[in-house]
Amino acid sequence: MSDNREKLYTDRAASLAAQEKQAASKSSAVSWLRVALFVTGAALAFYFFKVDNNTAGALTILGFYILFVLVMRWHSRLDFKRQQLRLLGLVNGQEVERLQGRLNQFDGGKEFIDDHHPYTSDLDIFGHSSLFQLLNRSVTSIGKYKLAVWLRQAAAPQEVWQRQEAAAELASPARLDWLQAFLALPMHYKHNAESAKGFINWFKQADFFRQNSWLKPLVFILPILTLAAIAAWFYGFSGWIAVGFLLLQFILAYRFTKARDDYYEQSMGIHEAMQSYTRQLQHIEQEQFTAPKLQGLHQQLVSGGVSASTSLRKLSGIIDYFSYRLSTLMAFFLNTILMWDFVWMYRLEDWKEQHLEKLEHTLEVLAELEALASIAAFQHAHPGYAVPQLSEEPFLYEAAAMAHPLIFSVNPVANDFGMQGTGHTIVITGSNMSGKTTFLRTVGINMVLALMGAPACAARLEVAPAQIYTAMRTADNLSENTSSFYAELKRLRVLLELTEQGQPVFYLLDEILKGTNSRDRHLGAMSLIRQLHKRNASGLISTHDLELGAMEQELPGSVENFSFNSDITGDEIRFDYKLTTGICRSFNASKLMQLMGIEITGKV
Repeated sequence: MSDNREKLYTDRAASLAAQEKQAASKSSAVSWLRVALFVTGAALAFYFFKVDNNTAGALTILGFYILFVLVMRWHSRLDFKRQQLRLLGLVNGQEVERLQGRLNQFDGGKEFIDDHHPYTSDLDIFGHSSLFQLLNRSVTSIGKYKLAVWLRQAAAPQEVWQRQEAAAELASPARLDWLQAFLALPMHYKHNAESAKGFINWFKQADFFRQNSWLKPLVFILPILTLAAIAAWFYGFSGWIAVGFLLLQFILAYRFTKARDDYYEQSMGIHEAMQSYTRQLQHIEQEQFTAPKLQGLHQQLVSGGVSASTSLRKLSGIIDYFSYRLSTLMAFFLNTILMWDFVWMYRLEDWKEQHLEKLEHTLEVLAELEALASIAAFQHAHPGYAVPQLSEEPFLYEAAAMAHPLIFSVNPVANDFGMQGTGHTIVITGSNMSGKTTFLRTVGINMVLALMGAPACAARLEVAPAQIYTAMRTADNLSENTSSFYAELKRLRVLLELTEQGQPVFYLLDEILKGTNSRDRHLGAMSLIRQLHKRNASGLISTHDLELGAMEQELPGSVENFSFNSDITGDEIRFDYKLTTGICRSFNASKLMQLMGIEITGKV
């Protein structure tokens, strides 16, 4: 099925490239039309003025200017369409790269890495070769942040069902064009990681005209008086009146230079993001949905009289006009005749009073839709993945043909697995490199997907909601003078503290207490299992310690043994990576050491 999807995306990319070529040709023709209009208009105007037909010359300039502006806007729309076709091709190309496991070019969400989080570091949720790289399609900071929140924290069952339903609708073949267009639209713009949040926080505090209320009437009166004085000067009145008004405007502009620059810099920092959000919101508002969650989000954007896209388009327009100050010469005349900066600062504050509260909510809705779009695109790319079911049975975990989504081999090994019940521990033994740790990560990462509302890498998965907790990659910390063994103990202490809170905890522990001698490791591991057995917790423990397998007799029905095994034929070690019941009886450490050149002599 992945081959079919890979071909689908490849064919779409090729088709879009052909369409882009046609669009580029049309855009180029219209660009030359602009040149022709400019040259023709200039020539005709010059001719009319030369023959002293000033009226015809003026009308020619006006008429060709209007035509030029109309053609320029037409060209702008054509160019945007061409860019959209190019970006849609890129979206399809990226889907192929994800299917092939080439994740290095994608954002790993390194800002979300937290070694103290209950599971994200051990399960490769963020960072290099991570689930975030495989799952995330958003380029906006708000979309990435929302998806990261969903990956870091399980949703309530009702929310999971709603996300599944919404993602299923967006992932349907009939929605593919709409979905990919939604993903491509923000790619037209630059996105500062902190732009939206930083702007909103600043904007809440921005109150220039509240602190300088006396300036508000001058913003509207002074430009009129200045223009009137300039006009009067042409009719014989004293020019010093106009000079006085111009000087007053210059003084005011100089007096509040810092405030004007601050407003401009803060607003321009969000300008491209606002253009992006406006495009995305228009795309959403024009669509009709059937999934209740999508309908609810859509309704929040279009209710209240003014649609969310209209509101943001107004803000984008205000910032756009504000940007006219970029030209030093234009800024001088605009700010000494029309109080330009003050006008748009006032318009910004006026917009804030009417729309800021809705802006925060709008961006929250948009972020949620972007996160759903990422899940939907992931689901469309993997139609064979199961939509997990949530169970009310304590610690139920039933999986058929479950594999790790970040293993991209042609024929990945899948395993069936099942467990349920509070105080239940699965002990997994196995030889080196046989797949114990990978299986623990497979169980964990698919549970993360299930509890965020995404499809899981399995033919079927049913799981009970619980707090996932892992202890796999504990390492020493020289800056904190902490050994790897002590770091692991601290990690296990947090696990015990979690289980004391009463919430269900699903743990995944890899080679626990490996930093101490075999006697203490055996005693400590058994004690930990007994302690966890009495709490609202269940999970899996991998180990080389075969003595832990004896706990299946000590706690029958609560401790089960599973294993991964290997076969040694001559100098070759073969792994099947299949989970089997019982304790592992085949080990390969000695053979591996021999293959590395260590001469194994004697008996232990």
